[in-house]
Amino acid sequence: MTRFIITPQWQGSPSARAMLLVDGAAAISGDLPRRDTTTLDVPLEAGESLGTGIHRLSSLLRVRELLREAITVADEPAVVIGGDCSVSVFALSAVDTSDLAVLWCDAHPDLHDAQSSRSGAFSGMALRAILGAGEPQLTLSPGIATERVIVLGARSVDAAEAPRLDALAHVASSEIDADAVAAAVHATGASRVWVHIDVDVLDPSEIAGVSDAAPFGVTTAALVAAIKRVRETVPLAGATIAGFAPRGPDDAVHDMGAILRLIGAVA
Repeated sequence: MTRFIITPQWQGSPSARAMLLVDGAAAISGDLPRRDTTTLDVPLEAGESLGTGIHRLSSLLRVRELLREAITVADEPAVVIGGDCSVSVFALSAVDTSDLAVLWCDAHPDLHDAQSSRSGAFSGMALRAILGAGEPQLTLSPGIATERVIVLGARSVDAAEAPRLDALAHVASSEIDADAVAAAVHATGASRVWVHIDVDVLDPSEIAGVSDAAPFGVTTAALVAAIKRVRETVPLAGATIAGFAPRGPDDAVHDMGAILRLIGAVA
């Protein structure tokens, strides 16, 4: 069985419409089995930076504690439903990462730190934090080694992120092949994998409800096939589906087919 943990965190997002992530998480939760779903009481207030360059840090720290507790008490692998994609950092802080690979499916590599980020939003620093770099209050310690991280579908890359992305295995949107992705995960030598999906990794023709759409993304079918093939190769430790920000109920209904296919691939 799979445990779904709804984490409607908006505080890590740089978007002016960040609160739509709360609506997106609620829309997804409505299609999940109630007995297998836990919804976290994420604070609504923005929070304070606490003297760092990371906006809303105090609220982010509170969400991390809530998510850690929920994952620790779960008896089954967890699928975390965001909220912004930095919830993956907090989820991974609650699991044993010593033998873990991360498949990071995202239009943005999220490799900023507080110095290079223009927005100060933690979601743009999430993967860098998973690698063990950045604000000490939020980074994984120890971080996951670069050779155990595969980035899939990143195509909106800032100049400061480019050399950091070059240090990681990277599968471009145009090159996604299920066997090749599974082989890349297997090559890490990890015995388990965490799959992070920011839904903006999909092509805008596949999904409308994202805050920062980027053209030339992956198809839902190709991503689902790749994840299923990965799971046949390496056991799944857990997963995140984040970044769903529908602008209204009609958009949520329109996009739910793609969302549920992604959930089916990781659950």
